[in-house]
Amino acid sequence: MNGAYKVKGGLSFMKVEITWMTLQDIEDVIEIENRSFSTPWTRKSFEEELLNNKLAVYFVAKADNKAIGYAGMWKVLDEGHITNIAIHPGYRRLKIGSALLKALKQYAKENNIHSITLEVRESNIAAQKLYSKFNFEVVGRRKAYYEDDHEDALIMTCDMLT
Repeated sequence: MNGAYKVKGGLSFMKVEITWMTLQDIEDVIEIENRSFSTPWTRKSFEEELLNNKLAVYFVAKADNKAIGYAGMWKVLDEGHITNIAIHPGYRRLKIGSALLKALKQYAKENNIHSITLEVRESNIAAQKLYSKFNFEVVGRRKAYYEDDHEDALIMTCDMLT
């Protein structure tokens, strides 16, 4: 997966490229992770995903050779499970999350993944709206799923066959 597009940021355009995540991207990804989540993944978690998890697929969105967003998914047989999607706060609302989600769905299509599932905080309306635009539907709830505040997670699924 390798694609480039331009997004409008402020009054100017910047080129954003979607590429496979590498170990060289982890420093930027950790910054995004820490600025995006109350219980962020560690450097070791990302290193394990990239080096040792044969099920893991990770993309980054880069501008000026710096990761400004990332998305990950596990491929388990014919199903995908999105682990995380995050965009640096300074680059949100520029459709970068949409580009990363498109990359995951394209990967799924090319690799015979029939459905994709994720969990999202019940309070994260912006993320729910994004997922809905990509045909994800709420199919369940995980009570007290998040460790930091015991908020419920909504389970959302996208059927790739329809």
